[in-house]
Amino acid sequence: MNKKNLLFAVGIMALLYSAVNFSNPLQQPLNKGLNKIKLTYQDILSTIRFNLDIYFFQADEIKRLKSEVKYLKKVKVELINYKENLKDLKDLCQYDYKNIDKKTLQTVKVISYQRFGDTYRLWIDVKDYNSSKVYGLIYHDMVAGIVVNKNSMPLALLNKDIKSSYAVFVGKDNAPAIVHGNNDRFLIATYIPMWYNIKTGDEVVTSGLDNVFFRGLRVGRVVSVSSSQGYKSAKIVPYFDRDDVDYFYMIKR
Repeated sequence: MNKKNLLFAVGIMALLYSAVNFSNPLQQPLNKGLNKIKLTYQDILSTIRFNLDIYFFQADEIKRLKSEVKYLKKVKVELINYKENLKDLKDLCQYDYKNIDKKTLQTVKVISYQRFGDTYRLWIDVKDYNSSKVYGLIYHDMVAGIVVNKNSMPLALLNKDIKSSYAVFVGKDNAPAIVHGNNDRFLIATYIPMWYNIKTGDEVVTSGLDNVFFRGLRVGRVVSVSSSQGYKSAKIVPYFDRDDVDYFYMIKR
């Protein structure tokens, strides 16, 4: 009886084997079922791997992403700064300097304030700086100030600084004067001979007699005139009145 059952079982298995391997109608549903099982198994493995990445490796990933975000923020700030610098430099270089040989001009970049809160004194970057000279600083055709030596480094004194001074002509008669800053919104022109007739609205330009500036660069306009100790003096509103410039031209000779 047992031998009969065993032979019967072997016969059934042989038939199933033959049906699976040699019968297309039986192979198709069986293969579909096996493929579903395989796909389900692969999905389970993918899910397990994903969860392992989340729970066991997320700290490293978060650290990496934070570092990347920090770097990108830094790059963004630098790009904004470069964009503004290029805009200022383009604006400066495109100006038509009539009657001025551009070979005598040197582009200089602002580095920082000398002291925080003093917007009239700026450290600037000057190539091949000669500390024994005083240089003129211009923006377009306007006088911006002078460059002096400070601890063997170039320091820009903008117009309104009290120690920024240079020679000028005032009015149509070219009355000679020395202009200097006053640490406020006006400049002061002093030592104007009494016999010159100057008045409100007269234009002030550089005379070129100090070997710092060319003649004819614009400085400002007279807003009031006074007399004292045998000379006249004039209060001037300057043409250059900006504190957001990153580049200037420095007169090299």
